[in-house]
Amino acid sequence: MMRIGDIILRKRDGERLSDAELRYFVQGYTEGRIPDYQAAAYLMAVYFRGMDSRELAVWTDCMMRSGELLDLSRLQGRKIDKHSTGGVGDKVSICLAPLVAACGVGVPMISGRGLGHTGGTLDKLEAIPGFCVDIPPECFVDIVEDIGFCMAGQTESLVPADRKLYALRDVTATVESVPLIASSILSKKLAEGIDGLVMDVKVGRGAFMKTMEDALELADTIVELGGQMGTRVVALITGMDQPLGNAVGNALETREALEVLMGKGPDDLVELTLTLAAEMLLLGEAAGSLEEGRAKAKRAIEDGSALERMGRLISRQNGDPRVIEDLKLLPSAKHRKEVRSPSDGWIESVDAEKIGRAAMRLGAGRDTKDDVIDPAVGLVLHRKVGEKVAAGDILCEVHLNDPKLMNETEKPVLDAFSIVTKEVESGTLIKERIG
Repeated sequence: MMRIGDIILRKRDGERLSDAELRYFVQGYTEGRIPDYQAAAYLMAVYFRGMDSRELAVWTDCMMRSGELLDLSRLQGRKIDKHSTGGVGDKVSICLAPLVAACGVGVPMISGRGLGHTGGTLDKLEAIPGFCVDIPPECFVDIVEDIGFCMAGQTESLVPADRKLYALRDVTATVESVPLIASSILSKKLAEGIDGLVMDVKVGRGAFMKTMEDALELADTIVELGGQMGTRVVALITGMDQPLGNAVGNALETREALEVLMGKGPDDLVELTLTLAAEMLLLGEAAGSLEEGRAKAKRAIEDGSALERMGRLISRQNGDPRVIEDLKLLPSAKHRKEVRSPSDGWIESVDAEKIGRAAMRLGAGRDTKDDVIDPAVGLVLHRKVGEKVAAGDILCEVHLNDPKLMNETEKPVLDAFSIVTKEVESGTLIKERIG
């Protein structure tokens, strides 16, 4: 008979846990037989002692099997997903999934909501009038089979162990543990029944991982863990010192993602979308090289097939498909305020976290999971790193509904911009590829 106290003690002392002990913990906590206070002690022991590769693989497998698994076996071809560790202005999933599907690779994408200064794909999708992200598993598979992709939220039956453990980690200062982050991501993604995964590991001021060292550790861990679980994972480390694209805020970001599918959109957002699409098409065996994958993705934008695919999904998930022809159907804020440059010079940096927190103050984000967001509010950047600016030029346009916030937004937004007198390089978006 195992005792959870003995398991905590062994992990606290740095011992390797057996497969049976790991299964006992995951199953016991999921079923409510292990109380939160003991689970919290165990998580803190993992935070300090870590897990070896065998423990991590078994732990992830137990979490993955703690609930229902999606069965995509009836679907033709390979199924590839993408996951981002989150950042400010990261709306890539909304333009990436239909683009890859239009090129012949299935994309079963389970997404999340925003918390803190980083946004969530589900909140952005719900800015589309009527769009439903709560899709039962059987309908989810039907949509992927019919349209080639689906974007929905995690159901109650999918990886319940992770849902309980993540909520506990969030209030016990154990979120920042690479093994726990890696297992949380992969348990959910592998429960989808995918054949491969492309990871976008963000690094910088607006990212969860602030340094390259931390980002590399997480990327290496996820790639290795995926291999142990029998699934190929490729990881890109991408910059998040400044927001991605120009828009920050739910409806504003959805608009920008749809513009990418229309052949428009900011250069950095287009570049990252095409790069990730090429990786997914290569993993999905729809392209023989990254160059071929990138070319196929470009054609799917140019011929309108990616946008058409997105329109079909919007309709299938009860949204208004007219939005792809009329972006004005997206929610818009009642007021706008221009924040202007106080001096001449070049933009040295745009602090992504400060911009994200400014958007939160407007109502675009959550402090807690129960907070209600305003889909219309946010910010649109007019200048980014490396660009020249003159005194009086618009740096950022603030979209807000509460007029009382008009005067409160200028200073926080200005604080995010650093302007210098010497010319500045724009920097590298895609920093490293692993896998």
